[in-house]
Amino acid sequence: MALSHLKAVVFDWAGTVVDHGSLGPMGVFVEAFAEFGVTITIEEARGPMGIAKRPHVAALLAMPRIAAEWKRVHGRTPTEADVDAVYDVFVPKNIAVAAKYAGLIPGAAEAAREVRARGLKIGTTTGYTREIMNEIVPVAAAQGFVADAMACTGDAPDGRPTPFLIYRVLLDLAVWPASAVIKVDDTEVGIAEGLHAGCWTVGVAVSGNVFGLSLADTKALSPEVFAAKRATAAGRLAAAGAHYVVDSIAELLPVMADVEGRLARGERP
Repeated sequence: MALSHLKAVVFDWAGTVVDHGSLGPMGVFVEAFAEFGVTITIEEARGPMGIAKRPHVAALLAMPRIAAEWKRVHGRTPTEADVDAVYDVFVPKNIAVAAKYAGLIPGAAEAAREVRARGLKIGTTTGYTREIMNEIVPVAAAQGFVADAMACTGDAPDGRPTPFLIYRVLLDLAVWPASAVIKVDDTEVGIAEGLHAGCWTVGVAVSGNVFGLSLADTKALSPEVFAAKRATAAGRLAAAGAHYVVDSIAELLPVMADVEGRLARGERP
């Protein structure tokens, strides 16, 4: 059934469409810092997830513990040149492993098919560079997920939490107003991106960065641990302002129907 008020859905990539648990960049950040003699943890690497990767490096170097370790190893506090140096090591490493982490999250292909069946367009935004996405897009396409437009780091004056990447996508899709669009994301900064653009926002709690586990590891959790981790992830996304929070992209269709009804009643995000 076609929807008359909704016009598009804009998805994030890692943790939302591909890479259950958003695992791809985490080990790469650890490896990149290790090349400079500085140890960081996976949890530290996850902290700024969702923003562009150079600002992500800068945010890590600004963390007091990491900055202190950098100073201990290098004899000085981190500089902008150090941010560039770590980023320059990070990018080729991320490109090298990107395709390995391009498996679709269960339900992503089906969700894309249903979005199109309802007459909506599909856009995507990401904190990845276009060089990294060039490795991911064809793998995702082969599994059944294809976007009509994509905006990456470097395609706009600034990335998340600004709305510029979404604005770029909406221009490419020829879609307006933003209130007729749903943004789906697994990070707080991605939810902020959607809110700043004026979109409806949907947080995906279990498949994404906050939950932080592969599908296999998620399935292996006890019901009690799963429930606790799910509540934590959902709480963070709700606190970030998400209009809806679901476990994964597989639960998007009822949300679309609800937003369509709210738009029909004259509601706005």
